[in-house]
Amino acid sequence: MHDDQRTHPSKVAGDRASLTTFLDYQRATLAMKCQGLDAEQLRARAVPTSALTLLGLVRHAAEVERSWFRLALAGEPITPLWPAVDGVRADFLVQDADVEEAFARWHEACAGSRKVADGFASLDDTVEFRGETLSLRYVLTHMIEEYARHNGHADLLREALDGTVGE
Repeated sequence: MHDDQRTHPSKVAGDRASLTTFLDYQRATLAMKCQGLDAEQLRARAVPTSALTLLGLVRHAAEVERSWFRLALAGEPITPLWPAVDGVRADFLVQDADVEEAFARWHEACAGSRKVADGFASLDDTVEFRGETLSLRYVLTHMIEEYARHNGHADLLREALDGTVGE
């Protein structure tokens, strides 16, 4: 794998710093899995039994960031960055997708998520969303899980693309 530029989480930080730095670490891991690949490779369905692509994962991450932080936590109305096509989530439809746009929107979404999280005084602060009570702690933990799962997919995709393995 390329030089690891990620900031590794502290082993002794408090709860909030641990959750936010682990989430940033997972975000950086997805970026690292995409590093050094061209547009064709990022759009490639590298595993024959799956339609997943690295670019699709980046676009999906942008949508998930916006959904959990802006919509659920901040209560902002949002529309999908990439509207569905024939009922299929368009974040994963990347045949003609603009790579620079996808990464820019993902980075914007991550920055927006950090801003929303910073607006909460405590991890235990809650909001009501679709009939459920959500805490900032829950959303941060869920997002770490979301990225970790998809980073496992990214590991397999990257290895299939060019043989690159590693955390």
